[in-house]
Amino acid sequence: MALTAVEPLADRKDSHKKDKPAFVAPPDVVTTPCDPWPRPYYLEDGLRKVHPYHYTYNTYCKERWRGRELIDIFATEFRDRPQAYYVRDILVLAQGPFTDGFQKDAIERGNVVVNGVRVPTVKATVKNGDIISHTLHRHEPPVTAQPIGIVHEDNDMIVINKPAGVPVHPAGRYNFNSIIEIMRAERSHAWNPLPCNRLDRLTSGVMFIGKNPRAAEKLSMQIQGRSVKKEYVARVIGEFPDGDIVCEQPVMQISPKLGLNRARASGKEARTVFKRLAYYPPAQKPNNRKGEEADNRSEKERIRDSKMEWKDKEGHSIVRCRPVTGRTHQLRVHLQFLGHPISNDPIYCNQRVFGPSLAAGDALSDNDEDIISRLSRMGKSEVAEAMAYHDEMMEEYNKKKAEKMTGHLCEICDTPLYSDPGAHELGIYLHARRYACEEGKWEYETPLPDWALPPPGMAGPTEVSEGTDPMHIIKSVELLEVGNDAGGAGKLLEQSDVETGTVLWTHPG
Repeated sequence: MALTAVEPLADRKDSHKKDKPAFVAPPDVVTTPCDPWPRPYYLEDGLRKVHPYHYTYNTYCKERWRGRELIDIFATEFRDRPQAYYVRDILVLAQGPFTDGFQKDAIERGNVVVNGVRVPTVKATVKNGDIISHTLHRHEPPVTAQPIGIVHEDNDMIVINKPAGVPVHPAGRYNFNSIIEIMRAERSHAWNPLPCNRLDRLTSGVMFIGKNPRAAEKLSMQIQGRSVKKEYVARVIGEFPDGDIVCEQPVMQISPKLGLNRARASGKEARTVFKRLAYYPPAQKPNNRKGEEADNRSEKERIRDSKMEWKDKEGHSIVRCRPVTGRTHQLRVHLQFLGHPISNDPIYCNQRVFGPSLAAGDALSDNDEDIISRLSRMGKSEVAEAMAYHDEMMEEYNKKKAEKMTGHLCEICDTPLYSDPGAHELGIYLHARRYACEEGKWEYETPLPDWALPPPGMAGPTEVSEGTDPMHIIKSVELLEVGNDAGGAGKLLEQSDVETGTVLWTHPG
């Protein structure tokens, strides 16, 4: 029998150790104190403001970032700062200070590091598993100082009346100026509010905040399962058609970065029921009788105004809205498509973005890239001008008050500073008025917001009634068609009763 030499057990263990790669500890990341208590709020000029503070963002390398240069990632993925800011920030850390003064400026300005280590060049590439850390001097935009209203509270849930202009969660430029952080600051640092439904930052109205995970999950599932009736109220330009109006145009997101959506045949299914609550014609100017007002416009101004189709829609309407589906910006997009956008919507009622027709009846055009480009300039070199302000003096006032870059820089971090937002930028005329369980177990609602009440000197409803309730729409009114007019020159929106075929209303697209 042949004998085979065998390594001693101890030697085999040592050999196994040699082949096994050495353990590498996870990379250190930059952390800075970013949870001050109490929160650094202060109230000024009707606004809730936050003192600037240092904050560190830590994020793992995303799949789409792999193999890309660090400066390319920051320049294309983050819109908060210009590219020059990141170039200088990374170069200072990579190459060291040029002067003592510059070193101090770099430290105060913040830094960008990968896996806790300075990068050798701005063209350094990132790979899977890398942790990118960016410490900066954070400037939060102000929000309204209006308190968060409490509609109902019990042991499991708080039903709030969310103010317009305040985001629900910390996101983008907002952190402490969010519903979650404001409510935490009012109650206790350890309290964890759990939102159950979502409202856009610019929208006000009913929101549900869970006090414990079980209650929050239960209501969230109920809302997602479409077993909760939702009703909004909006103020739109022009005289909205009477009766039950249904819009079933699919909605597509054309820019995730800007959060921009449009009516598109290839989009996701969307359905909204509308019913007009009131229409208020424009107020007559004093010392002028109707039809006798002098036209003092120049020829150039007449030509300009003739191209602005929205200017023919005088006055405004208060509309009750019942979203059957829940697409992002669904109500705003559907009202725009119907030719009656929300009158102070800085996006969907903005001629500088969508052109003279404001995209009424448009579900087919291929100008998305132009619209995205125009919208991206709003609030930087230009003011986001909504079409609600027909009066030239009011328009000029709002231009001066609107939030835009001031041309000044922060003394600590060189961040371009914005002016305070005007009152018209803190929200839009869209309010979540009522949420109700379909089984009738609960129902919560708020009064009509001030902008939905009759203008001074005019009569109109100050509360809603069952007769104007879109939740009670008859099933036969459900057909919305887009076709050509008799001359084939343009589009028509027609809504008919599917049982009788009677055309209820026709709107030029």
